[in-house]
Amino acid sequence: MAWLEVFTEVAARKTFTAAGEALGYTQSAVSRQIASLESELGVALFERHPRGVELTEEGRRLLEHAVAILDRLATARHDLHDVGRLRVGAFDTADADLVPRAMAAFRKFRPAVALSLVESTTDALLARLGAGDIDLAVVSAYPGRPLEQGRFALHYLLDDPLLVAMPAGHRLADRTRLCLAELEGESWIEGFPGGSQTLIDVHRRAGFRPRIDFAAREWTAKQGFVAAGLGLALVPSLAAGAIRADIVLATLEDEPIRTVYAATRKSGSPLQREFIRCLRETSVAGTPPPAPPPGRSSR
Repeated sequence: MAWLEVFTEVAARKTFTAAGEALGYTQSAVSRQIASLESELGVALFERHPRGVELTEEGRRLLEHAVAILDRLATARHDLHDVGRLRVGAFDTADADLVPRAMAAFRKFRPAVALSLVESTTDALLARLGAGDIDLAVVSAYPGRPLEQGRFALHYLLDDPLLVAMPAGHRLADRTRLCLAELEGESWIEGFPGGSQTLIDVHRRAGFRPRIDFAAREWTAKQGFVAAGLGLALVPSLAAGAIRADIVLATLEDEPIRTVYAATRKSGSPLQREFIRCLRETSVAGTPPPAPPPGRSSR
């Protein structure tokens, strides 16, 4: 199995060096493993170039089999050793409402199964899923930035539009729908480190850059800055039910809607399928955004 693990890592990272760093091997060790596998199969699996490698046609065919074999092995290990455990990963705003309620529903049906949660970004969660550190990941993708599907099965859950969070006394607080152009010159509160990219991308499409005055990593702190009138913030609709009462929300028109998926390895287990069912039922019966205060309009 070591040959196949090395092979799939090289195929994903496209250099022996990067694959070695991911696996904890030297570049020469990876090269020897690939050479041995090619010798065993009697075909060249990679075309070598000065800056990396590319799969040959034979390599592409083997990759499909290798992924399936490794997934089946991971499933077998899970069935033998982790029958009573389900390790879930999710991004932060999915943990505001969707994931906890799905876990509560799952626990009613499977009270003996030990549930655990890892919170991180989508890329990090997929890496952990691929490494076998978690069994299922709740992840998101924007149009034009598709998720890797070669190693994973993606199970659609819901569409998650962006909202704008404003203090209750804001000049536009009576609106339920806004265009970004109406917010030019406003101060913004950035979220997690590096989280300004979504904010910058949204503004770039409108033809200007955001003015980011503060960064608040924690969700409660971010809301505190908004409520104090220090700036606006982007809020996924998934988190709308957790917004404090002195903040109002408006839909951001003409913006791409991110899609939320449950990701598993190709060979999913019965526990994973049952948890996905709970996620889907929770998303259908999800908490709607808070009702606007009296007098608010959708102008």
